[in-house]
Amino acid sequence: MNLTLRNEYGNMEAVIDENCGFNTFYDVAGLLSEKLHVNFINKIDDFDSSYWDFHFRGQKLTLHYNTRSGVSIQPVRSKDTAVKNNDAMKELVRVLGDLSLQ
Repeated sequence: MNLTLRNEYGNMEAVIDENCGFNTFYDVAGLLSEKLHVNFINKIDDFDSSYWDFHFRGQKLTLHYNTRSGVSIQPVRSKDTAVKNNDAMKELVRVLGDLSLQ
């Protein structure tokens, strides 16, 4: 898994794959579920996008898929939690990177 951190408007986003299909999205969802024991608390599936929310290290994050932008994980935006969200994103990227090497 080749993860890239991007920081826009003060919130980090982990870009997992910018050119992929639903299979990658479901693979990442499975990895989060099985290895990190993540429970998805809200799933929104649209024609060309999916947004699945979950908690990680006390922060609410979203696994996102879009046919044009691929798969990413981003914090649920809130003006007061950018630093905590960014810390959780850094930790999640580190853990996912370690899991993909196994």
